Amino acid sequence: MTVARERTQTLINVDAGVYVPQEDSFLLSDEISSRSNMAGARVLDLCTGSGIAAIEAARMGARDVVAYDISADAVACASANAAANGVQVDVRLGTIADALLLEKFDFVVSNPPYVPSPEPPVGAGVHRAWDAGDCGRVVLDLLCTRAADLLAPEGVLLVVQSEFSGVADSMGQLQGTGLVSDVIRTTTIDFGPVMQDRASWMEETGRIAPGCRREELVLIEARRRTNR
Repeated sequence: MTVARERTQTLINVDAGVYVPQEDSFLLSDEISSRSNMAGARVLDLCTGSGIAAIEAARMGARDVVAYDISADAVACASANAAANGVQVDVRLGTIADALLLEKFDFVVSNPPYVPSPEPPVGAGVHRAWDAGDCGRVVLDLLCTRAADLLAPEGVLLVVQSEFSGVADSMGQLQGTGLVSDVIRTTTIDFGPVMQDRASWMEETGRIAPGCRREELVLIEARRRTNR
């Protein structure tokens, strides 16, 4: 499958077993494309998938872009997409633990898995792009509590999630590490296939109201407090 972003002229080819960019991907990549200060920055993309966010950062002039995913298929796909778009992205197989060993970043961007799942996520298949445990926070908790350790002194985190995976939890965790956090973009969409499949379970367990079939996606920005 090929996904074209006409506004940025980015072409993304998505291999089997790799997350196809959707509204959450576009919410993040659109914000990246609005950041003129991405030029010359050192950028980390966690849970890169097809590489769409990392490629957008490189297109905006980032001097270094490092991208991680736990899926070998995603790593190969993102690497190929970066080459096809004529940009340099260092795509690696790994997790936030690996990224923590590197030089700190000016921007950390992520569209992590955040869909609540009845069972804990296991393996490295395409389902890991969305399955995130009963509260949808298996990756979000780790990212929000360690983001400050990834960021340079003036660094910024941009992360996408659903209203149903604890936006207040993310904000509180980020603030607990000394970062200032704000919701800077939102979009409301109909449930996709995964959420549709889980709607009954989420109703039965009180995760959504009866009959709810739409969700708000939010983009959170977190940054260090400015000393005045």
